[in-house]
Amino acid sequence: MSSETIDQIAQLEADARRQVDAAADLEALRGCESAVIGKRSALAELNAGLGALPAAERRQVGQAIGEARSRIRSRVEARAEQLRALEAAQRVEAERLDLSEVWQVPAPGGIPDRGHLHLVTTTRDALEDVFVSMGFAVAEGPEAETDFYNFEALNMPPDHPARGMWDTLYLRLGAPETVLLRTHTSPVQIHLMQTQAPPIYAVMPGRCYRRDTPDARHLAVFHQIEGLVVDRGITFGDLAGTIEAFTASFFGPGMHSRLRPSFFPFTEPSAEFEVTCPICSGAGCRTCSGSGWLELGGCGMVDPNVFVAAGIDPEEHTGFAFGFGIDRLAQVRQGLEDMRILLDNDLRFLSQF
Repeated sequence: MSSETIDQIAQLEADARRQVDAAADLEALRGCESAVIGKRSALAELNAGLGALPAAERRQVGQAIGEARSRIRSRVEARAEQLRALEAAQRVEAERLDLSEVWQVPAPGGIPDRGHLHLVTTTRDALEDVFVSMGFAVAEGPEAETDFYNFEALNMPPDHPARGMWDTLYLRLGAPETVLLRTHTSPVQIHLMQTQAPPIYAVMPGRCYRRDTPDARHLAVFHQIEGLVVDRGITFGDLAGTIEAFTASFFGPGMHSRLRPSFFPFTEPSAEFEVTCPICSGAGCRTCSGSGWLELGGCGMVDPNVFVAAGIDPEEHTGFAFGFGIDRLAQVRQGLEDMRILLDNDLRFLSQF
């Protein structure tokens, strides 16, 4: 009786191995596992009948059933690993994208479609070219900044009300509210003044972050360019002349700039600068609310406290700074009604530029 039962167990194990190996997917394997070692399997029925066997035979048959079940379970786990790897490979193949460039013979009179730089990128490149031609260098800095560089060194100590002008995104690094995503590119000015002795003539383009609700004229992630000049004898007239020269060079002949009094904690005096509306050329339209002017950015003479924080003697040097949004400039220059379209990745729009 014992030898016949042992042979039966061996046969059940062999059948189970064949069924496990034949499972085509994980769902089929789960069904197979239940059939060969589950509660209603043949091995389970043999195990349930052990109580009717003599003690010596019961021990021998029970051990054989346990060992067979263990080997089958190992076989199931090995097959499951194979099937998971196979499914992963099939999924990768199905989702694979061929990013290699494929040259095709163009249709008569046409050329193959090819990608190109984004409108914001080309606008940034054009701005850099204009300022480099005016004698400015291009400087960059980190997008994750400390509170010191983003606020304190720019004449905004802790709890200063001017900080409310920026909806700041803080990072969970270090002490609370000490590391943040920069709200403007002004921190690059501090880094530059700390590492380079005057004279300084530089522009700082880059990405900035604010906890703003996107609308037709604002984005939470946007691009900004700032300029900084530090030298002996720099005056407000130099600032106005620089902005006028930039306006004429970037927007073309007939375009001008004007300054209006404003407030920024890091400049004194401060001003908002506007340019002739490029949509109506100053005649007045819906875009400029009939004024003929469009606000572009802010500017002013560098506050002496900022010079002190950066290690420059304000008694020997003066300077000015200015800044405006690259996305906003692209919107104005191209006459876009809604800035959010820059992030939509709509090829019908992007292919126009």
